Amino acid sequence: MAKSSRAEIKRFLDAAVHFGHLKRKWNPNMAPYIFMERDGIHIIDLYKTRIKLDQARKALAQLATSGRKILYVSTKKQAKEAIAENAERVNMPYITARWPGGMLTNFATIRKAVKKMAAIDRMKRDGTFETLSKRERLQVDRQREKLEKNLGSIADMNRLPAALFVVDIVKERIAVDEARKLNIPIFAMVDTNSDPRLVAYAIPANDDASKSIELITAEITDAIVEGLRIRKAQREEKAAEAAATQTEKAEG
Repeated sequence: MAKSSRAEIKRFLDAAVHFGHLKRKWNPNMAPYIFMERDGIHIIDLYKTRIKLDQARKALAQLATSGRKILYVSTKKQAKEAIAENAERVNMPYITARWPGGMLTNFATIRKAVKKMAAIDRMKRDGTFETLSKRERLQVDRQREKLEKNLGSIADMNRLPAALFVVDIVKERIAVDEARKLNIPIFAMVDTNSDPRLVAYAIPANDDASKSIELITAEITDAIVEGLRIRKAQREEKAAEAAATQTEKAEG
């Protein structure tokens, strides 16, 4: 075993990535990713976690290079902070409040709700809001607050995402079902109680421990950062080439 591999596995162990669910709660389709059973709990094979994570990172970096959006999803308490912080780090949309039904399959309606939020903001900027009665202003403020809570983090998502990154596909089954109906690839942390066949890129990992979630989500985001860096470099190169061409034409 290489020294770097030992360090990687230790890092996963320290974050409790290896702990699965109770044996009686397992999904048999996770068998290839289970290393052993200890005290009635399944232990995840961390070498396979590393392999699957690397595959997911490579694919996500390519998506980021194309300029498409990746939607981060998890409404579980221990994942919310990691999801929000990492998504904001790469300016990607995310859902940490209740999943809005039809978020993907009825995207046009969701966009209308986001536009309503923008319209309220315009009312406040142009003074229209002040012409309303006190009761009407209160109602509008409440509507704006509700929209912000549920949809504020996807306000800049003008079209369907290129992919989803999901923590806990059992809890987020509605999001998974909608993405599958639209053939949107899903990257997900998949625990031993889940069916890895439901997603394109299953990362076997503990999806309950906050440290495990933070580690995997950070690695996923690092890959997106790299993809965005490559995209920026490519655009700068094209701009430089275009400028050089213009200069040659001017001089010629």
